Amino acid sequence: MAAAMVTTAVQQTPTIDEPVYVGTAVTYLHERRVVFNPEHPPLGKLLMAAGLAFASPRLDPAFRGDQGELGRHVLYEAGNDPYRLMFLARLPMIVLTLLFGLVVFAFARDLTGAAGGVLALALYALSPDVITHGSLATLDVPAAGFLLTAVWLTWRARDRPALYLPLAGVALGAALATRMSALPAVPVVMLLALLATPAWRRRVPARARLRGVAAALGVAALAMLVVWLCYLAVDPWLRWQEPAGVPAAHGLRGLLTGLLPLPESYRDGMRVQFAFEDTMFSGFLFGRHYQGSLWYYLPAALLVKTPLGMLVLWLAGAATMLALPRLRTAALYLLPLPLLLLAVAMTGSRDFGTRYAIFMPVFLAVVAAAVVLLRWRWAHVTAGLLTLFVAVSSVRTFPYYLPYSNEAFGGPSRTHLRLHDSNVDWGQDLGRLADRLREKYPGEEVWLVYKGAGVPSAYGIRARNPLGRSPEKVHGLLVVSDSSIAKATGALATLLATSGEPIDEVGHSISIYRRP
Repeated sequence: MAAAMVTTAVQQTPTIDEPVYVGTAVTYLHERRVVFNPEHPPLGKLLMAAGLAFASPRLDPAFRGDQGELGRHVLYEAGNDPYRLMFLARLPMIVLTLLFGLVVFAFARDLTGAAGGVLALALYALSPDVITHGSLATLDVPAAGFLLTAVWLTWRARDRPALYLPLAGVALGAALATRMSALPAVPVVMLLALLATPAWRRRVPARARLRGVAAALGVAALAMLVVWLCYLAVDPWLRWQEPAGVPAAHGLRGLLTGLLPLPESYRDGMRVQFAFEDTMFSGFLFGRHYQGSLWYYLPAALLVKTPLGMLVLWLAGAATMLALPRLRTAALYLLPLPLLLLAVAMTGSRDFGTRYAIFMPVFLAVVAAAVVLLRWRWAHVTAGLLTLFVAVSSVRTFPYYLPYSNEAFGGPSRTHLRLHDSNVDWGQDLGRLADRLREKYPGEEVWLVYKGAGVPSAYGIRARNPLGRSPEKVHGLLVVSDSSIAKATGALATLLATSGEPIDEVGHSISIYRRP
């Protein structure tokens, strides 16, 4: 897993979201203030800054612009090496992803023994989605990993609550300080903390029940404290100034943002996120381009992008947990939280990728370990064969993990026909495109429609935009990001309709046409 993530981290150019996070992390190093990207808390970007510090990144003190312009400035205009900066920002995420693998192993071993631990770790380490997003300077895997850690610690707290419940509060706080989408987990983890004490049992003294409630409240209080400490680590004086244009939140949303005991910049970030949820975006699923969101988008995308053997083991593990009396308590720890987070994510307005449900392969790797406890003669052999199937599927897609889809849907070369954006084409192949044009098509005229945050000229790509020209004047190579093809309208749709079939593709995310 480490080899796969390092390889992809070195080869892939910035995805759409990464420059914003990297630019913000650089401002943490230079200015020690929370100014940009308030819609995401600072912990993930602090970790990126720890890696970036080794490059001593430059930032023009006179820079003025929004967070998107900041990312481009840091990577391409301030005299920094974009490849080096991106790798150093991604490296802490890679290390953290590997450490979460140890949590997966330890949790599954606690429940099912060593065989289950190995099975869970294999599914985690071979998951194309976890490899993909664990190797990027983004926030999805860290938030999911911290949540799993919090749940594992509440499970262990059943034997030693005084030791593990405070640690669970810290882990929960780390998740909240990484992504606001972790907020629905707070009441669930509090209930799990209560379950870890004798307070829920029958015929216990009222004092014991009060101690259990206090323990659950203590976990939440510690989580909030961690969030405050992360903001103080960036700016000890909390010099937050609300930027212009932060929308107001009304009704229950307004009540929530007003009552949460969190820094004002965190609550303003929540208001920004609520505004995103009120925006209508466009989506693409199974060849259909649509406006708005589909409630079944994430389950459908997970069906496409999860290895088939993994899907079978997830379902078998969940059924085993519910069927075996000895595992039913563990099911309360491992199943409700990811299902709740999935239900919340399914109501969102952004049908952009399975990264919004990255907690599924993280949690369900542990759930799948339950199959080793089945009293069926061939249980271990079947689980081993299914895991081998997962391994073959995962290794075959190397190093193109981001556009992965399973064999039932044609593999990574066919993903762009069914999904778009961070499922297949997130702007990650600009460097590979530059290599392909230089090696295979030297000197040819290039017309480029690129969907991403990278700057083509920074990688030696000399191309023109065809969308301002009539189709009969566009001759040579037409290079188009697959996400743009999926949602093509107007001039681009006309160009594609008159360009025939692609003559080449790059990274399963960019198509190349030849126009005579």
